[in-house]
Order: sequence, then C-alpha cells, then structure tokens
Amino acid sequence: MRVAIIGAGAAGMMCAATLQEHNPSAEIFLIDRNDGMGKKVIISGGGRCNVTTGIHDIKTVLKKYPRGEKFLTSAMYAFPPESVYAWFELYGVPLKTQEDARVFPASDDGKDIVRVFEKKFAESNVKVLLKTPVTSVEKRGDEFLVNFKDAALPLVVDALVLTTGGQAYRQTGSTGDGYAFAVSLGHTITPLAPSLNAFFTNETWPARISGLSLPSAKITAKCEKQPTFTGPMLFTHKGISGPAVFALSSLVAFETYHQKQPLSITIDLFPEESFDSLHADLTELARLHPHKLFENILCKGMPSKLAEIALEEMGIARTKIAQEISKKEGNRMCNWMKNIPLTVIQRGAGDEFVTAGGVTLSEVDPRTMESRICPRLFFAGEILDVDGFTGGFNLQASWAAGHLVGTSLKDAILDI
Repeated sequence: MRVAIIGAGAAGMMCAATLQEHNPSAEIFLIDRNDGMGKKVIISGGGRCNVTTGIHDIKTVLKKYPRGEKFLTSAMYAFPPESVYAWFELYGVPLKTQEDARVFPASDDGKDIVRVFEKKFAESNVKVLLKTPVTSVEKRGDEFLVNFKDAALPLVVDALVLTTGGQAYRQTGSTGDGYAFAVSLGHTITPLAPSLNAFFTNETWPARISGLSLPSAKITAKCEKQPTFTGPMLFTHKGISGPAVFALSSLVAFETYHQKQPLSITIDLFPEESFDSLHADLTELARLHPHKLFENILCKGMPSKLAEIALEEMGIARTKIAQEISKKEGNRMCNWMKNIPLTVIQRGAGDEFVTAGGVTLSEVDPRTMESRICPRLFFAGEILDVDGFTGGFNLQASWAAGHLVGTSLKDAILDI
C-alpha cells in the first residue's frame, strides 16, 4: 500500500507515525512545502508547544471546540489527552502539566516534540519529502495522482490524506492549498475566518495599563447571540488579549467588525459577584472608611492602575473621599466594574492563531476521517471545519484525528 500525506504538521506527522506503527510495510510519503516538519507545532505556545490539555474528562474536553465538538467524539475517545501525553513520554519527551491544565514539554522547547517524529521516520520506511510543493491532486480509478511543481511525473498512491492545515500563520506554509485540493476531489469548504485572536480597541486607555492581567473576567460580545466567556485576560498596548479574549474571538469568528463597524464588548471584573453584592461591599467599605480617598476604596477590589482609569471614565475626581461619593456615583461605578465598555475595531495576532471553517464535516465520516464522497481520501487537522479554544485543544484535535486516520488506513489495507 502506498499512501501520500500532504502536510507535515501535527495531524500529518501523527498519521504517518501511527500508520507506520500498525503497518511497517506500507510505503508512506509525508509531503510538505517547508524545509522542516512541524513548523507551526514548534512555534505554538510561544515556542514552548502546548502539546495537549491536562483535562481528562472527554465530555469536558469536547466542550472546548466551538466547531467540531460532536464530530471529534470518536477520535477523542480513541486517542484522548492522557494517551497523547503517554505517547510522547514513551518516545522520550518528558511532559509537565501546569496549574491551568496546559501541557508542555518539560524542556519548554517545541522542537523536542518534532524531534520525536524526525527520529521515528529516519528509522522507518516513511519518506519525508520536504521543500516539495504540491500543485494539484487527481483521482483516477482507484488511485490518486499527486502532482508536484518541479516533477515531470506525478506520485501515484492508493490512498491520500490531506493534513495541510488552514490559512493562519502563512509563513509556516499554511497557505490554504488543501482547500483547493479538497474541492477538486468533490468536497465543499465552509466560509473561513481567523480565530483565537486578540482584540484591538478604539479606546486608547488599555495602553496605559498594558501588561496588566486579570485572573478571571467575564467578557461578552454585543452581537446577535451575545456570546460570553470567563477566564484570564490581559490589557495590551492596542486593546485586550489572553485566554478569555481568544476564546471569545473564536465565538465571534464570523462576525464582521472593523473601524467603521466596531464590535461592542463588555468586561465584568467580578463575574462571581452580583451587582447588588458588589454595591453592598463598596458601600460598606465607604461607610467604614469615610475619610479615605475613594480611589483607595476601589483598590480593595481592582488593581490601582485600573481604579485610576475607572475614576476618569466616570468623571469622578481622584481627590474625592469616600463620604463625598453620591449614591448615583456609587451605582455608576459598580455598573462600570460589571460592564466595562470597549469597542473592538480590529483582529490582532493571537497566541495560537487558527482558521475557523474548512472542509464540511457532513462530507467526512467521523469514525474513520475518510471522505464520504471520495473513497480512500482522508482528512485530519485544521483543514476540517474544526477549531478549539486556546489551551492545547487544537493540537489535541490534530493528534487525535491524525491517529484515527493512521488507524483507519491500517484497516483500509485489507481492501487493496
């Protein structure tokens, strides 16, 4: 059996490794336009590579995918996060789980993850074809023809796997070619949009507190479905970023927003506390400390730099003491802390920038990742209409889907 896997990212590498393990005699061609494998894997997580998640409950893990939750069920149960963890440790890469449930190599070096595959393939019959751009693919009878830019003859194979990724981080080779290949073989592509991005705001005050992080804030987008997400966030010199922002960005991936049509959002600094409770706490602090500056009272519940901005936004002088604050001013301040308004005018680069959308999932069998339209054509990774929140979920989906394809190809051998 001859198999071509186009795209040597997480899904492609795991597919090749799994198939080779199950069927050492299979002739496997792992093809990529880059000069090395796993370019995006290496740079993910700021170069540390957020390999997977430390969450082990599969139902909880699947909730981390705004698109593809149900589709990933079979793949995720077959190769769950703990199995991914064990797999890499088996091949010599110690991993560690942080308090936030993110899993990284103990070395904090994403290159260690890719080296596992480099070593495995060097010792097997997997032929890694780097710096080899594919121009087109064709199906002729029971075979696939893979055409290359600088080759007179195509590569003829029995099965084809498309793991070309999306169109994010184009410098890593994710140029969207895989979508064209899928369409040429009869598939349809959903609308595409960037996901897991920061927000740039029209307001400039976030720049004054750039670098200030909040451990838990509830961010809500003021659009049709009013999506919301609670988690850590960070103020930046151009707006806001962090896990909660990335997650919300994925929920509004297909919303149109720009300078002339901004997206309104609100930030709740106290997501676990009601307005009435917050107001009661603030009122009691003012009663107990009537001669303290109101700004210092606010600092009991929020960072001092943010308290300063809160007073400016509410038009309250920093010289006012607690007993001078009117009931109306107290109400307005509590409302601001529960609903800080910002207007988003641009998408910014993210921590693990991915593409929302891809090959229509109804056209792919989730139990095998094989095309329902074109026999012996398989998909895995970001080329599919699957994407997750930040935290190792996108790589986990790629490892799981790639592993499932490798296993499915083992069974497909019997039909050839």
